[in-house]
Amino acid sequence: MLTARSVRTGRLMLQPVTWRDMEDMTSLKADGGAFGQMLGGVCTRQQAEREMADDIAFWACHRVGIFTIRENGTFVGMTGIHDRPDGRGFGLRFALYPWASGRGIAREAANAALNFTHDAGVKRIVAVSKESNLASRTILGGIGMHVYEIFPRGGQTMLVYESVRGGERI
Repeated sequence: MLTARSVRTGRLMLQPVTWRDMEDMTSLKADGGAFGQMLGGVCTRQQAEREMADDIAFWACHRVGIFTIRENGTFVGMTGIHDRPDGRGFGLRFALYPWASGRGIAREAANAALNFTHDAGVKRIVAVSKESNLASRTILGGIGMHVYEIFPRGGQTMLVYESVRGGERI
């Protein structure tokens, strides 16, 4: 269900990031269990602030972006879309605190963010995962994304997933 730019699922509330979320996002991005597998890895506060400014600007430009994830009012992670720095287009991201993992929250939230973005008119969305990151790969496959490219980065094999709605793959 869409309400303005917030998304509610059966048990989660996804809301666009704002400066009010800075402490939650800084803590999440500093957690190695939550952000260790992400592009760029864990972040300092200064990096998190720059990313927050970029995320807020992205929402203003594209009407889609990064959401906070709350379960029963408790911040558990983030998901949503950003502009991939490698030029592959709009990329889906998700990260949860380790204590919130294992209950399907990441899949539920990532699926909601993916559908929100497609419903907003974005036809093609990608996501990149290390081949060794089985949890991420399981989530991406489980929400209907398919591998379409493989490339090496830093000694790792990376898989690029995509979701296309409303047209041919571009």
